[in-house]
Amino acid sequence: MSVAGPPEAAPEVCAIEQKAQRSSFYTAMKLMAKPEREAMFAIYAFCRAVDDVADDGVGTRAERHSALKEWRADLDSLYTGGKAGRAAFLADAVRRYHLRREDFLTVIDGMEMDVAEDIRAPSLETLDLYCERVASAVGRLSIKVFGMQEGPGFELARHLGRALQLTNILRDLDEDARVGRLYLPREYCEEARLLVREPKRTIADPLVDIVCRRVARLAHEHFQAALRVLRARPKGRLRAPKLMAAVYSEILREMEKQGWAPPRCRVRLSKARLAAIVLAHGLIG
Repeated sequence: MSVAGPPEAAPEVCAIEQKAQRSSFYTAMKLMAKPEREAMFAIYAFCRAVDDVADDGVGTRAERHSALKEWRADLDSLYTGGKAGRAAFLADAVRRYHLRREDFLTVIDGMEMDVAEDIRAPSLETLDLYCERVASAVGRLSIKVFGMQEGPGFELARHLGRALQLTNILRDLDEDARVGRLYLPREYCEEARLLVREPKRTIADPLVDIVCRRVARLAHEHFQAALRVLRARPKGRLRAPKLMAAVYSEILREMEKQGWAPPRCRVRLSKARLAAIVLAHGLIG
């Protein structure tokens, strides 16, 4: 594979690191060696950039589709030795860790789903596809940086990516509704007799708690599957994924304690609780 030279847009990676400093993601990244950390922030910067195209509401849908198409072209140039444009900052990480072009493109496929239409109560199959694209594909990029073999690494990415994304969906319920989106699966809504209407109205119904608890159980299943991979002690640097799993599963449990019936408060872990998790799963895990 021919890849363009040294990253030309390192300031973009620095900027995204600054923005991430208060996040659980940043806590996990601090446990990594500098080259690995920089590669992870490059991946994160790419994800933020294409997510902003899908989510910032700037431009028509056609213009946002065009912007994502340009990202695809820049990635193609990066992997064929041409001028990589906005994707140039990925060059060092791609070369050093053999990141796969198809995984970057799959992330863009996920963003295309949000650009095509405002997702509202998708089928379970569509929700799983969405999680595969916007989260598990990122996991497949990440496990390369972690030094994992593709077999156990891709299995970890499949389950941990879905677990993290489902947790985020439950955490961002109100934020998503404000932009006209609702990621709760239609089958769960129908079984709970929760009417799928305009998202703000749907999540104002107390029945939303029943649906969210079912999604939480699904997330727990994926967390458990991811932990089975990690407990098998596959080759690789596993502290960061262990910490991410521990932090997000704790956030999920805190949300379950609070419930999702309105009014809701966004769950955040205290610094003390986060520090305890780092000690248990990061530094000595």
